[in-house]
Amino acid sequence: MNAKQGGSTVSYTVTEQVKVPRLSLILGYGPMLPFVLGAACAWTLPAQSSAVAVSLTSLWGGAILAFLAGVRRGLAFRSPGNETLPQFVTMLVLFVMALGALAAMPSRLSVAILAGGFASIAVMDRAAARREEAPPYFARLRPPQMLVAVVSLMALLPKA
Repeated sequence: MNAKQGGSTVSYTVTEQVKVPRLSLILGYGPMLPFVLGAACAWTLPAQSSAVAVSLTSLWGGAILAFLAGVRRGLAFRSPGNETLPQFVTMLVLFVMALGALAAMPSRLSVAILAGGFASIAVMDRAAARREEAPPYFARLRPPQMLVAVVSLMALLPKA
């Protein structure tokens, strides 16, 4: 890769794992556990507590979706020169979806926006990995990771 640094061009090589690193598995699936817990609580607790579970899970989802928008922005910094249009659009769409979900809380709309946002990450991060805009292991990590969030959020919809 070539990048400009202080008016000159610097070459460097980025080597990345194809296999999902252990820490990425922990840090990837760990934040998905509150979605599962929130859905389980929403279905097993009394109505008032169930509503709290939906709200807290939606709040968590908005925070994680905004965080993942930031991850996408950070990945753009590794691109030599300028970021690509897909990188910028992805970051912006995820961030706007996170804000929309948080603004619509607590509601079915909020949960639906979050489910759509996490489903889109499964698709967009896989494509980004193929375009070398994200680590190659994102192609394997993101679809099942985001499936946990999407299924949990879909389970919340009737309770929202």
